[in-house]
Amino acid sequence: MNRKRGDHMDISDIVSVIMGDIVEQEVDAIVNAANNSLLGGGGVDGAIHSAAGPQLLEECRTLGGCPTGEARITKGYRLPAKWVIHTVGPVWNGGNFREEQLLTDAYRNSLILAEEYDVRSIAFPGISIGAYGFPVYRASGLALRTIIGHLKDGSSLADVRLICFNENAHHFYSNALWEQASFIKNSR
Repeated sequence: MNRKRGDHMDISDIVSVIMGDIVEQEVDAIVNAANNSLLGGGGVDGAIHSAAGPQLLEECRTLGGCPTGEARITKGYRLPAKWVIHTVGPVWNGGNFREEQLLTDAYRNSLILAEEYDVRSIAFPGISIGAYGFPVYRASGLALRTIIGHLKDGSSLADVRLICFNENAHHFYSNALWEQASFIKNSR
């Protein structure tokens, strides 16, 4: 059931930034930073496919791929998470090819799909900040603004985690969370 949170929610009770491994997160759903084919790849995508087992690839084959900025859902199979939400972030090409909008769409569409499947807890990787080359300082701000905007609009999500694979990403996502939380507190 969605509930309107408005401007009086405490972001730190819901959103967290964690150094860790996304495949180990005990949440309802993890988000996979996938490629358009959804058939596995390197980085987070490869780790999720490896940990989930071959059934994940079999189910992904039935989905027919996924356009950049959109999201698809599968079972989690051997993962602790019940669901895997696959989204395709943009490849960074200098910022002149709708990359920011497409990254925002990837987060937003993942959140919408999570709500449709009654997900209460979700873990995101840093979408597009690895091999796709999206600058982490920009990606982190877009991610947090999109997630917090979704929560403010009314959401059943009670636990949203941003899982970082290195200290640099952790630094930027933590700062973006702090900035968004401070903005909300100061705008009351």
